[in-house]
Amino acid sequence: MEPITRFEGLAAPLALDNVDTDQIIPARFLRKPRDADYQRWLFHDLRFAPDGSPLPGFVLNRPPFDAATILVAGRNFGVGSSREAAVYALQAFGIRAVIAESFGDIHYSNALKNGLLPIRLPPERVRALREAAEGGGLRLTVDLERCVVASPDGAEDPFAVPAFARDCLLRGLDEIGLTLTHLPEIEAFEARHAV
Repeated sequence: MEPITRFEGLAAPLALDNVDTDQIIPARFLRKPRDADYQRWLFHDLRFAPDGSPLPGFVLNRPPFDAATILVAGRNFGVGSSREAAVYALQAFGIRAVIAESFGDIHYSNALKNGLLPIRLPPERVRALREAAEGGGLRLTVDLERCVVASPDGAEDPFAVPAFARDCLLRGLDEIGLTLTHLPEIEAFEARHAV
């Protein structure tokens, strides 16, 4: 998992509330392999017509938003089922952080455990950032070390992340990676207790 410390990225506005994980990645694609084409399943039914052609009205199909690394969404982003594939699809597209008023609890947890930063901000700030992003040139700086989102005008929006998850993200460790940092102690324990 790539560490998240501080990065700058283009913000894409997604002016939708209650985006569920089936909209993020429809269930019929959950068995697809996580390969170079995995990004294609992100928002599939919103991004593509039945014949597979891109829908020009969907924000992530339009330049410059097709290169966005930050998504500024509405409230209740990622509600619904507990599929981790929703996080994988966002990451495959290149999204590193999602800013929203609120998140589905399980999606929020899945994001933190898999290296995607979910950022909760007050509704008025999310709305202001989304409106600023609509012009296509809003680059935000996400600073996990300081827990702020910085705008080009100098405004900084503080956010909170659980301390354990923040430490793991800063170090680029998932739970297995964190466990493996204790491998010498684990091996020594096993050696002492071998029969």
